[in-house]
Formats: sequence, C-alpha cells, structure tokens
Amino acid sequence: MPKKSKPLPIYVLNGPNLNLLGSREPEVYGSTTLPEIGKQVAARARQHGLTVEFRQSNHEGDLVDWIQECRTKGCGLILNAGALTHTSVALYDACRALSHPIIEVHLSNPYAREPFRHRSFISKAANGVICGLGATGYTVAVDALAALLKE
Repeated sequence: MPKKSKPLPIYVLNGPNLNLLGSREPEVYGSTTLPEIGKQVAARARQHGLTVEFRQSNHEGDLVDWIQECRTKGCGLILNAGALTHTSVALYDACRALSHPIIEVHLSNPYAREPFRHRSFISKAANGVICGLGATGYTVAVDALAALLKE
C-alpha cells in the first residue's frame, strides 16, 4: 500500500520589526510576542490537518526568497510584511508569482492610521486581507487559508 504523503506546510512570513512584538508600541500592536503568535498559529493549523513554516526577517530579500520557496515547498501563504507592505514592489512581484492562496495580515488597522499606511502592494496579490484584530488575526488567517485550500 502506498504511503500517504504529508501535506506541504503553510508559510507564515513576518516582516521588519515584528520580532519586537510584545515590547514595541503595545498600544498599537498588542502585548503578544511573535513566538506566542507562532504557537497559536501552529495549534490552529493542526486543527485543520496542516503544518506551518513560521519565519520572520527584517530583510526584504529574505522574504522574497521565502515566498519563492513557498512555490514548491508550501501550499499557501500568510504574510504580514510590516512596513514593506506599503513600499515593496519586490514582495508584490514574488506574491504574484505564487500560485497558492495568499492571506495578508496586519495586527493593527492600517486604514485607521497614517495615510502612507493606507496603500498596500500585497493586497493586490492576496486572496484576502485581515487587519485590526491583533494576534487573533493570524488564527483567523489560518482558518481562511484552510478554507481556500479545500476549495
């Protein structure tokens, strides 16, 4: 009998300064740390029979490389690009080259903040956007991505 192959992981990628969650502007981003979010995401993914590749970098090129890696080693992407959301055509292009579903996540609501945060290059490539729910937004994103993967 053939061995059942293990499903590919969902990639959850986090951009600049998100390594400072819990201590950086908790009134905006909450007090939950990125490792705590990673544990919550992994637990929710397991409920859907999924695994997670959870990463963070302050470097745009790392994020581009990981999105490209997701093309062959992942089944979907949850991306919180941080400030690069508003500036990075390179991340947009990498997302456009991905044939998997993409959910964009933001802890805060960028539309309730400074005008320069109202523009997202990522949104133009994403299946959906979740913002303003704090750390809970990540688990909502896992649920949404799982639903898209079942379609």
